Amino acid sequence: MPIRNRFAELAPEITAWRHDFHRHPELMYELPRTAGRVAELLRGFGCDEVVEGIGRSGVVGVIHGRKTASGRVIGLRADMDALPITEATGAPHASETPGRMHACGHDGHTAMLLGAAKYLCETRHFDGTAVVIFQPAEEGGGGGRAMCADGLMTRFGIDEVYGLHNMPGIPVGHFGIREGAMMAAADQFDITLTGKGGHAAKPHEAIDTTLVAAQIVVALQSIAARNVDPLKQVVVSVCTFRTETEAHNVIPQTVLLRGTVRTMDRKVQDFVEARVIALVEGLAASFGAHARIEYCRGYPVTMNAPEGTAHAVAVAREVAGESAVDTDTAPLMGAEDFSYMLNERPGAYIFLGNGDTAMIHHPAYDFNDAAIPYGASWLAGMVEARLPPA
Repeated sequence: MPIRNRFAELAPEITAWRHDFHRHPELMYELPRTAGRVAELLRGFGCDEVVEGIGRSGVVGVIHGRKTASGRVIGLRADMDALPITEATGAPHASETPGRMHACGHDGHTAMLLGAAKYLCETRHFDGTAVVIFQPAEEGGGGGRAMCADGLMTRFGIDEVYGLHNMPGIPVGHFGIREGAMMAAADQFDITLTGKGGHAAKPHEAIDTTLVAAQIVVALQSIAARNVDPLKQVVVSVCTFRTETEAHNVIPQTVLLRGTVRTMDRKVQDFVEARVIALVEGLAASFGAHARIEYCRGYPVTMNAPEGTAHAVAVAREVAGESAVDTDTAPLMGAEDFSYMLNERPGAYIFLGNGDTAMIHHPAYDFNDAAIPYGASWLAGMVEARLPPA
C-alpha cells in the first residue's frame, strides 16, 4: 500500500494540528504555546513518558513497543520553530502574529511526527522503544546541538536517529535522499575594516575602507574559483556591506562585511576558513588598513551514514513505491542542525516532496497538507522496520 491506512484516516486531524501551529508561529527557543501543545497531545496519546525542557524548550516522548526485549531505541526528530517573515499566502490558516510565519514547514514536520506518535501509541507493533523528538531553534539557534548537550542521546538510550524535511520541487508522494553529505556546513564571518576617514575630495589623505572592502569582496570569490577543487562544493557569499556614514562626500573610517561559507567536506571547510583569514588580513595590510575577523563555525555537514540511508530508502520505497524514491538527490548548500544528532548517532535525513509550491523561507510558502500521510507513514515505518516484533 502506498501509505498506511491509519494515516489516511488521521489526515484531517493531523492537518488541523498543523493549521493550529501555523496560525501561532513562535521563534527559536521561545515556544511556550507550541511545545506546550506538543506535550499535551503526547500525553493524550498515551506516551509512556513525556519530558519537557530538553535543550531549553524541546519535548521528548517515549513509546514502548509491545515488547522491549531487543532493548533498542529509535529516535525520530521534528523541528518546531518558525521564521521572522511576514506571511503572504492568504491562506485561511495564515499566521496571526505579524512578522512571523512557518515559512519552512516545521509546522508540518511537527504535525506529522505527532501523527506518527499517535499511531505508534495505538499499535505498539514493534520490539523496543520509539523516542519522538520535538526540537526548538533549528532556524539558526542550534536547537539540535542544545538537545544533544542536554544528554538527549544518552538519557533516552537512542541507538539510531532519523528525520525528514519537506522540499518544494519534489512531487508530493516522492522522497529524495543520498548517502553521505546531504546538506552543507554553514559558517559565518564578520569582517571589520578600519582605515582613515576623510573628505571624498582628498582621497590621498585617507585610507579608503570602501576600496579595501570592495577588493576583499572580489578576492573572496577567488577561493571557490581558483583555490578549491571544482569537484568540491563551496560557496562564499558576502551579504552585508555597511559603513558608518551615508553621506556622498565622506570616506568612512570603518566598513563592516558579513557573510557565509558553505562547504560539504571538513578538509575544505578548514582550508576555506584559513584562506578567508589570509586574504582579508593580507589585502587590508596592503592598503594600510586594519582588519578584525570573527569567523564562526556553524552547523556541521548533514552526513547520511550508509546503513542509515539504506534503511531510510527501504521504508520510503515501501511507502511511496520504488520509482518515487530518488536515491541520488542533489545535495543542498543549505544547512540543517539535525547534523548534530547524526554526529552522535547513526541514521539518515530524507526529503519529502512538497509539490510545486513556493520555496522554503519565502513569504508565499506553505506546507502541502497532501504530504502528511506520506511523511507520517515514513516516520512510523522507520520504527517498525528497525524494531521488528520478535
